[in-house]
Order: sequence, then C-alpha cells, then structure tokens
Amino acid sequence: MTVARFIEVVRRNSVASRNTAEAFVKEMLHYNIAEYVSKSGDGRAHPLRVSAATIETFTSWIHAHLRTLDRIDGGSRLATFLERPDMLAKLQPLICDGLLASDPVREPEQTFSLFIWLNNGGIVMDWLMSGIDPEDADLEKIPTSVISISEFAHWLKLSRTHLARKLHDAEALGSIGWVGQRGHSVMWVSRQFYDEYMAVQAAKLAVVDAAFETCFPPADES
Repeated sequence: MTVARFIEVVRRNSVASRNTAEAFVKEMLHYNIAEYVSKSGDGRAHPLRVSAATIETFTSWIHAHLRTLDRIDGGSRLATFLERPDMLAKLQPLICDGLLASDPVREPEQTFSLFIWLNNGGIVMDWLMSGIDPEDADLEKIPTSVISISEFAHWLKLSRTHLARKLHDAEALGSIGWVGQRGHSVMWVSRQFYDEYMAVQAAKLAVVDAAFETCFPPADES
C-alpha cells in the first residue's frame, strides 16, 4: 500500500485526520514498524510494507489470542494456525477491519478510555488486571499487586508524573484507590473498571475468533 492510499483509508474510516495519519506514517518509519519497498520516487507514491520485526511481533500477538480462545473452549485454533502460518496475510486484515468496526473496542467506557490515551496505557491496564486474584474478582474494590506508583512507572518505563496524573483522574472517577495509605498499601480497582476492561477484551477476542473462522472454516463448511 502506498503512503497516499494508507492516509486515504485512515481518513475515510474516520480513524484520524490526514495530518495525524501522515505523522503516524513518519512514526512507523522511524521506529521500523514499516519500511519503504523502494526509496526511489515520490515518498507518497511508492509503497510501504511492514517490517520483519512487526510481522514477528504481530504473529506473537496472534498466538497469544488464539491460545486464550483455545483455553476458553478447548479448541485447537493455535495448532491449526501453526500448520498454516502463511494465513497471517489474510487473518491480519480481517482482525483489523473487525477492530475498527467494533464499538466496544473503539469507544470503550470511561476509565478504559481514560487510560487508552496514555502512552502504554493498555499495558498499564494489563499490568493492573494481571495482578488480580481471580477469587477477588467479585469484590467491589478488587486488590491488585501495585503499591508504589514510582515502581509501577519504572516497570513500565513511563513518566511517573504522567502516570500519577492519569491515576489521579481514575481515582476521581472512583475507579482506583488504595486499601490503606497511598503509596504504602495495595492499589485496588473498582468492579466497574474491571468489567470495562473485560468487556473490551471479550470484544477483541470475538473479533479474532470471527476472523479465524473466516480463514479456517470448519471442515464441513470448507
């Protein structure tokens, strides 16, 4: 896909403005997420391709999500995909289209939306939720494994000031808090925030599952 075509697709689907899309292309090139097929000619006219590193990263993402779906229903999606890794080229666009068309993913609830605009905000939420004991998931205030904001920011390689500001905003919403003294006790997340997070993950997994079924229909339908 050429740069001009990419920008037009992004703009037409109301993902971002033209200027934002152009800035995003520059970022992809800078961080080796994408590369030019050829460096000759007009920069907007010659095609881009994803880098080998990006393909490797997305393949790992696919593996993680197929493995999760398999654990939910005892399926064998990951094994099927591993037998046909070339199907990545068909699977990825379907997942992309599905995520763009998913309201729960594109327009999440308030606290999830608050964090998603933070650099690495998704990882912040993943870290919070991964530290939850499943037996506590029904509580109104669910303990996490986080105590120190400074350590939390250090683990995630984020600005402590920026992370603290977002956490303060989330606290004002009643979405997070501390069991005892701030910085000296465990941070909790609200049941509503937990449900928001799980709703987005469920929607994302549904998109991946639908894309997989399109690429690998059941034997009696193929």
